[in-house]
Amino acid sequence: MKSRPVGSIIGAVGGLLFVLLNASAVPLTPVWWVLAVAGFAGVIWFTVLHGPIVTQQPPPRAAIRTYGLAVLAMVLAIVVGARVLGFIDRPNAVVPWVVLAVGAHFLPFAGAFGLPIFRLLAISLIAVAVVGGIATLLHDSATSAGWTGVLAGFVLLLFAAFGPALSKGAGARAA
Repeated sequence: MKSRPVGSIIGAVGGLLFVLLNASAVPLTPVWWVLAVAGFAGVIWFTVLHGPIVTQQPPPRAAIRTYGLAVLAMVLAIVVGARVLGFIDRPNAVVPWVVLAVGAHFLPFAGAFGLPIFRLLAISLIAVAVVGGIATLLHDSATSAGWTGVLAGFVLLLFAAFGPALSKGAGARAA
């Protein structure tokens, strides 16, 4: 079956949202917004519309189940974690927590879909979350949290742009 890289669309939307929702907490907000919109447009134009057509087999049921469980676990982790952080009066730590949950949810995708690129994406987002979370907690800083969200957004945009090219030959399935 041939298709466009659906994972790039999802990643580009997520990356754009991370930047748009968090850049207001950092200096030069409009610059980050413009760069994110340009990055999103670039991913859609060059990777999705004019990029390679991905040849793939339909994913096995186990992969679909893994995907569903990972997304469910991510959503639950975000909701519960945000509530706990609010309860302990650490609302600035919610953004790094969300980035951590989003990153962690990609870990099972690498094996389920035969695409190791998901492991690299997961590790990248988890690293951003840990560093941003430490800075945010040490300084109780909305700015640190904002930078965590902005950087996570650009990580997602980069993987959305270059993931399909980096994944060539690394599994026959795409997410």
